[in-house]
Amino acid sequence: MLTDEKYKSLIDARLRHPESFKKALVNRRRRKMIGKDGRLLIVAADHTARGIIAASNDPFAIANRKSLLDRLMRSLSNPLVDGVLASADIIEELAWLGALESKLVFGTMNRGGYLGSTWGLDDPMTAYDADHIASLGLDAGKVLLRIENTDAGVGRTIEYVVEAMRLLAEREIVCLVEPLPYIKDAAGMPALDRSTDRLDKIISIASGLGSYSGFTWLKLPAWTSHTSLRDSTTLPILLLGGDPGENLNATFDEWAGALKIPNVIGLVAGRPLLFPYDDDVEKSISRAASLVHGLSK
Repeated sequence: MLTDEKYKSLIDARLRHPESFKKALVNRRRRKMIGKDGRLLIVAADHTARGIIAASNDPFAIANRKSLLDRLMRSLSNPLVDGVLASADIIEELAWLGALESKLVFGTMNRGGYLGSTWGLDDPMTAYDADHIASLGLDAGKVLLRIENTDAGVGRTIEYVVEAMRLLAEREIVCLVEPLPYIKDAAGMPALDRSTDRLDKIISIASGLGSYSGFTWLKLPAWTSHTSLRDSTTLPILLLGGDPGENLNATFDEWAGALKIPNVIGLVAGRPLLFPYDDDVEKSISRAASLVHGLSK
């Protein structure tokens, strides 16, 4: 639990000792990417960098930094949680708080397609870059690729993503690619398209990006058809969560079914774990850990 006193010390360190955040991150105790069971449970917390701050029925839930850090620390204290995906500010704070010892750290990269913007499908690399992922000792980078058929910004984003994949591959660092089908609504705003036939094609596109695929992983929705997950690619797949609201059990059921597929190796989920509808973080984390790792790694 993050106490008020520790949180005040964190704020003071931001002002008086900014170098302490980099030191904590670089000097943290590392671990192997893949353990004996070949499965991973990663808690996702890169939402705020793209303006996503709502969870369940609270429109500002994720914007409360003390609450977010507290929930992350409680989650990461479970030994079956392998690591975290987040932007630099959150990762630095977790490292300073000592929460990332022997944990994997995935750095989010393109967060510039802000939620609510009409131009958001043009999604530049506004967070981590490959150089800093390498120099700070992070374990992977993550990129988002939203494909819509009429917006020229999608073409530019593909270029950004492929360049990030290339730079990470040159450093032998995993790039987690999240490809999603999008449409535009009547107001011209980007919106997720849950059409599984489009997702089938997009998985194939994402699998073929870059000049070397050896360090490419995919992050895909749990509602992806099992045929697509099983047959469309040999790349390792982590399942995302979204914001299920009251339908948390349905999300866990989707995860349980998809995790039976050989190249689906785990979860990278945020709101269902950190902000579950019943607000029981420990229960959701334990439930996800049991799905991914069983009773122990």
